[in-house]
Amino acid sequence: MLTNRHRGLVRLHGAAQLLAISVFFWLYAEFIMTYVPVVKLSREVNLLPYFLCVVIGFLAGGSLLRAASARLSRLSGSEAAALALQQVALLALAVFTMMFATQDRSISRLFLGTFLLFSWLGLGWMHRWLPRRLAAMLFGQGAQIPTLFIGRNKALPMLEEWLRQRLHLGLHPVGFMTLDPPAGPSLAGSVPSVGDLSSLPQVLAERNIGQVVLLEVPADVTAARVIVDQCQARGCRLLVHHQVEEVLGHPVVSADEGGHHFFTLHDEPLEEPINRGLKRLFDLLVAVPVVLLLLPPLIAVVWLVQRWQSPGPLFHVRSRSGEGRAEFPMLKFRSMHLTPPDAQGESRQATSEDVRVYPFARFLRRHSLDEFPQFWNVLTGEMSIVGPRPVMPTLDEEFERQVRSYRSKHWVKPGITGLAQSEGFRGEIKTPAQLQERIRLDLYYIAHWSILLDVQITLKTAWQIVRPPPTAY
Repeated sequence: MLTNRHRGLVRLHGAAQLLAISVFFWLYAEFIMTYVPVVKLSREVNLLPYFLCVVIGFLAGGSLLRAASARLSRLSGSEAAALALQQVALLALAVFTMMFATQDRSISRLFLGTFLLFSWLGLGWMHRWLPRRLAAMLFGQGAQIPTLFIGRNKALPMLEEWLRQRLHLGLHPVGFMTLDPPAGPSLAGSVPSVGDLSSLPQVLAERNIGQVVLLEVPADVTAARVIVDQCQARGCRLLVHHQVEEVLGHPVVSADEGGHHFFTLHDEPLEEPINRGLKRLFDLLVAVPVVLLLLPPLIAVVWLVQRWQSPGPLFHVRSRSGEGRAEFPMLKFRSMHLTPPDAQGESRQATSEDVRVYPFARFLRRHSLDEFPQFWNVLTGEMSIVGPRPVMPTLDEEFERQVRSYRSKHWVKPGITGLAQSEGFRGEIKTPAQLQERIRLDLYYIAHWSILLDVQITLKTAWQIVRPPPTAY
């Protein structure tokens, strides 16, 4: 019941935004053509293709609304503005792709730019205002669900937090029924106590309960069946909270497989073939121009400087672990002086004042230009533009001992850049906390992958090539 109410609220909010932005497009165009002659927008211009691009761009951002749906009615001003900015970025991408693809010179760039600006302001305002108003209108007085909560007293803190997030959906807490024995701790909280399980039939009848939320599955099978039987007899909805996350000590994702319900530790969007195809297409769209246009002159410059400052091989080729822990030869521009083979030295991470790095290579490393040969690894399918960064095999083994979930990063192809790198986690790993945070961001990327996330990380990394963060060396 609550899930459907929440899903409906998100869909109505999205539909209202689409309607608003569609109406605004035509009204704003009419206003410009009638009252603002300085903006050269003629009535002969065919606006329909651009309107369709606006609609397509908005629909393409549906995943943004779904991702923010859990907090949609509680977004702060900055969160609402950021969400609206991402939506408008997709609108701009669709609109300007149409303009450049058709080489349309009749459409006013000023009209499109100001439309996108006002759309951002309007969408941000709607994110802050509309979900609350829709919830109050749809789930206010008369649509509330009298709800009884059943569980042990230790579940009360979780209940308080959950209620704060769901009261707007018409949830009316009537009482809390304890599963603890009489000698258990005293109850405290905003939900009043209504006794123990023995009083369940009476409470359901007298309080006109419409929904029962079971905060945990009772250890006593008989008690669990009593709750189910009483809810069915009184026509009450029953929600059962699972304790898998508490027992396992790790967040889980539910999955239905062949009629059976399972829980897994991580979602994996890239296991879907269409998503893999989209990611591969994005890789090729970025890697092909880089390999054809940027890499050749960069190779020439690096080769010439190497002859002067540090003669030796142009590339540094070393084995790295890729998807499924399969090893592959990863390319880099050589950035260190040639030394006799030394396994221990080879596995040592570079530091900010590392004497092994020749002068020009410091510039290459700081601006990540030494990584550009890896675009060839992307073309051959061994790497991706975005993904967890590969490390030396010896460091792989060391990190596996330090972080229990480290191997999960090998579920996807390694990347030239990654979410951790775009957030400034580059260079030498000096503390266990830095390693933990890198792996946390890598696993977050794997579980929350989207093509938009790849674009955001790529653009952020491109900017860091120009303005490197302090951790880059």
